[in-house]
Amino acid sequence: MAFKSFFTLFLIHICFFASLSYAEDPTFYHDFVVSYITASPLGVLQQVIAINGKFPGPVINVTTNNNVVVNVRNKLDENLLFTWAGIQQRRSSWQDGVLGTNCPIPPKWNWTYNFQVKDQIGSFFYFPSLNLQRASGGYGGFIINNRAVIPIPFATPDGDITILIGDWYTKNHTALRKTLDAGKDLGIPDGVLINGKGPYQYNTTLVPDGIDYETIDVHPGKTYRLRVHNVGVSTTLNFRIQNHNLLLAESEGSYTVQQNYTSLDIHVGQSYSFLLTTDQNASSDYYIVASARFVNESHWKKVTGVGILRYSNSKGKAAGPLPPAPSDEFDKTFSMNQARSIRWNVSASGARPNPQGSFRYGSINVTDVYVLKNKPPVMINGKRRTTLSGNSFVNPATPIRLADQYKLKGVYKLDFPKRPLTGAPRMETSVINGTFRGFIEIILQNNDTKMQSYHVDGYAFFVVGMDYGEWTENSRGTYNKWDGIARSTIQVYPGAWTAILISLDNVGIWNIRAENLDSWYLGQETYIKVVNPEPTNKTELPIPDDALFCGALSKLQKPEDISSAASLTIGQSKVFFTLLMIICTLIPIFH
Repeated sequence: MAFKSFFTLFLIHICFFASLSYAEDPTFYHDFVVSYITASPLGVLQQVIAINGKFPGPVINVTTNNNVVVNVRNKLDENLLFTWAGIQQRRSSWQDGVLGTNCPIPPKWNWTYNFQVKDQIGSFFYFPSLNLQRASGGYGGFIINNRAVIPIPFATPDGDITILIGDWYTKNHTALRKTLDAGKDLGIPDGVLINGKGPYQYNTTLVPDGIDYETIDVHPGKTYRLRVHNVGVSTTLNFRIQNHNLLLAESEGSYTVQQNYTSLDIHVGQSYSFLLTTDQNASSDYYIVASARFVNESHWKKVTGVGILRYSNSKGKAAGPLPPAPSDEFDKTFSMNQARSIRWNVSASGARPNPQGSFRYGSINVTDVYVLKNKPPVMINGKRRTTLSGNSFVNPATPIRLADQYKLKGVYKLDFPKRPLTGAPRMETSVINGTFRGFIEIILQNNDTKMQSYHVDGYAFFVVGMDYGEWTENSRGTYNKWDGIARSTIQVYPGAWTAILISLDNVGIWNIRAENLDSWYLGQETYIKVVNPEPTNKTELPIPDDALFCGALSKLQKPEDISSAASLTIGQSKVFFTLLMIICTLIPIFH
């Protein structure tokens, strides 16, 4: 009897601590089996990267401070990494999924990402980060909801819909790589996909028969949250829905000042949330359009994604011409003014109860300034390369963060120039030396003829200014020091500059890259190293127990295939905690 009482008390204690861990920061598990499938989104059979047999991949839907465990099984014939665009990986660049921090997952292996979405809300996406693989798919949405105690700055929508748009080639990523390696441009894309599907046949000349297109079903008199992500290769897309306004509400983790747009330019790598009110008479279905911007439209007509918004009381199919895009092919002032109109909602709460605007970025002293200049591709050592400030980045065989962990020398240089190099361009593993808790100003200067967008891992930065021409010290007089949007991906118009401010409070090695896949692949990236001079687990988590090793540290990697073990561990953990909670429920009944 005494033993029974002791055992019951023991179980109650275990259940208590288990319930505490679940109540505070729940963990959500995902298994990603990444493989090739054959699909024909534009009517041409081709190789596509799928997750669990589907393209696009599943939407990860979690809440602020949740833990996320993603077990990735690599069934491709090449190395693989996933990066989580806009997820800040607080204290853990080990989970960032780029070559500066992680060794790739070899074919037939798996690796388990394990991270917390600490103090974040918003709309993001994930994708494979190596060797143009995103051009073949493998991407999906990533939603972080507010905690119940934090109000959102609008009424709860009647539905939440993820929309992935992007330019698409019928050649797979390996063929596109060969094109770039041969010193050629990728050329005009073959089309635009919406959620992995080709265009509705709005025009029998431009769209062949038999194309599967995306249909979004809605009910009249409702409001839906649309999370729209440009996951494409290199094309800015104008997004619009026929006869409907798009009320902008959030972008990449920041609530915006709410304002209506009839259409919005979404640049490569960017994410937006719109509130769509279904207030039309449903005389027919309505076109959803994502069309190429800043191009010769007579040559790019086929590069248009078209889906259907269908009311439950719709009276017929969509017909007639598409709603027009802004008519400013040779005048990008409209688009820049539109971008400037996107402002931070300083009174709304984000992931925390305090208003977003309580972080007064405009009153913080800048501790460092870097001008990152992009130019058209150049030849370096007989290879066509892209550069930032005259440096074309070379990914090291040993990731930078691993090299630091094991005190390897000569893997990289902390010599990225603060101003563009004046001599011949170079190919180096050159990294920015950041100051922990510093406040850095970065000017992105685009002296190319193409639109570029840039992403910073590990942070949300403040977009304080953009304009045409060459940035000068006097340009600071135009900065928005109050309600510039905080985000992780920003466009830079051809012949223009964009200025951002970053509070370097997240220790780690963080990637700064061109989101245009061709520019990124050819060397347009770097990293910023942020180190706490007093090492502590409070500012950076230790290296994961299952870290992969490569390059100069290859000898530390266990040779056996670990794929089944990791998957089994996750499955066993789920079963164990499920059984434990069942037992906890039954104890009062049988005691």
